[in-house]
Amino acid sequence: DGKKSRKFAQGLTFEQLIQFANRQLQRMTDRNLLVPDPALEKPLELSVMDRYHAGEIRTTKNLSGGEGFLISLALALGLSQMASHKSRVDSLFLDEGFGTLDEAALDVALNPLSDLQQEGKLIGVISHVPALKERISTQIQVSPVGSGRSVLEGPGCSRRMPVC
Repeated sequence: DGKKSRKFAQGLTFEQLIQFANRQLQRMTDRNLLVPDPALEKPLELSVMDRYHAGEIRTTKNLSGGEGFLISLALALGLSQMASHKSRVDSLFLDEGFGTLDEAALDVALNPLSDLQQEGKLIGVISHVPALKERISTQIQVSPVGSGRSVLEGPGCSRRMPVC
């Protein structure tokens, strides 16, 4: 039925994703490392090795908000890098999550995004976090005007474009 071959191929792809994600994660923090389920009961489930606690392996379910965000970002960047081997990926859009980060973690999360922008990638961030808004020079502001409508203001928007 192909189930064995499918699981084998998924396992190889999963291992490759972990490698790409760990490269990204190491650029952001030296604390955590992604590893497959150590018991191999769930071969396509992630765990996290905490290097600050003697290599303790823990589930992703008990990560703090900031840790979870950085790991999600590393996985997204790793997946993007994997996909770019077959097709070109020039844009990355992130929707929220930055509110879970303290000032230092925010710097850590923005560094790889800045590197990608320097490589010519378009990075879009959707956020309400004031500290983040201060660091992004090109912005499109979305402002509610009532009755479920909003307007866009910023570069590329012609005089307060209405949005439904």
